[in-house]
Amino acid sequence: MSELRMRGITVGYGADAVLESVDLTVPEGSITAVLGGSGSGKTTLLRVVAGFLRPRAGEVQIGGRMVAGAGSWVPPERRGVGYLRQDGGLFPHLSVAANVAFGLPFPRGRHRARVLELLELVGLPAALADRRPDQLSGGQQQRVALARALAPRPALVLLDEPFSSLDAGLRAATREATAEALRATGATAVLVTHDQGEALSFADEVAILAAGRFRQISTPAVLYREPVDSAVAAFLGDAVLLPGLASRGSVQTAIGELLVGGFVPDGAVEVMVRPEQIALTPPGAGRLDAVVSGVRYFGHDAVVELIAGDGTRLEGLRARIIGLQAPAPGDTVGVEIVGPVRAFSPGGAATGHLQALPPQPLGDASAPLGG
Repeated sequence: MSELRMRGITVGYGADAVLESVDLTVPEGSITAVLGGSGSGKTTLLRVVAGFLRPRAGEVQIGGRMVAGAGSWVPPERRGVGYLRQDGGLFPHLSVAANVAFGLPFPRGRHRARVLELLELVGLPAALADRRPDQLSGGQQQRVALARALAPRPALVLLDEPFSSLDAGLRAATREATAEALRATGATAVLVTHDQGEALSFADEVAILAAGRFRQISTPAVLYREPVDSAVAAFLGDAVLLPGLASRGSVQTAIGELLVGGFVPDGAVEVMVRPEQIALTPPGAGRLDAVVSGVRYFGHDAVVELIAGDGTRLEGLRARIIGLQAPAPGDTVGVEIVGPVRAFSPGGAATGHLQALPPQPLGDASAPLGG
């Protein structure tokens, strides 16, 4: 068993609390990403699990064994936890093989076979075994560090932003190799990161951490489509947040009327639309017509900024489309909504799903709220 359970964890430095009554369960053999900004408590959480910090309150269990709390304290070296840091932490004077074998408990004569097995697991050729870390690329060094973390077959692997120092190409390849290696060994793992795309693509579950508390924990798809409040919506990916006025099961917004799929009380609400849900059509064929005020081109896709035909802003309305289909600034386009969107109460909490009603005439769709 290698399930991680944290219950009521509170940690602080001096009078300041960094984590407050944090609960987290990572099922055996799964990967959870803890996503948060700087100072949110991500690394502190890992240090508690690893045993580098004692919590003020709460308990930590690894594989059903209490390692912190209720009068128990197991030191880091006896927790069976692998730790992969941002810089890898390789010993520069040792070969790749010696780095990977560091800490292996069995006789040295058996190290070579285990080292070669691990190098293959993380996608490195055996020919690198006798090189020093400074003879490897950054991505290769991180894979060696992962092999070293996996060498003693730990119950749990902790990854502290291990890809952040790599360039974009190496980061993606190393992340994929790491995920494959973890799943091949059946390891339970916790990744902390500030990279939203990394968290969504790497993990089975994502936990949003802010100001020492978890705001939402769910699968990547649910978290992205159904954020619990507008703050999570804005933090996790790009989001267009539109004010609206709910009445009798529908919401009137600057881009037309939206049908509520769940209960939403009458009155002011906030509607979330992901930019990729905003489709551009020929003029007159969408929900309303708009003018392209700017285009940010990224190659594979582009973000198109939109304003109403009369020049007024549409509350930051922007569409994310395939780069080859990007219009030019000044073009007039139609705007349509694809798929369900989400509504939040004025306090920010989710109240229900919304679905776009059939397109309205341009004059109605662009009218002031409640008009």
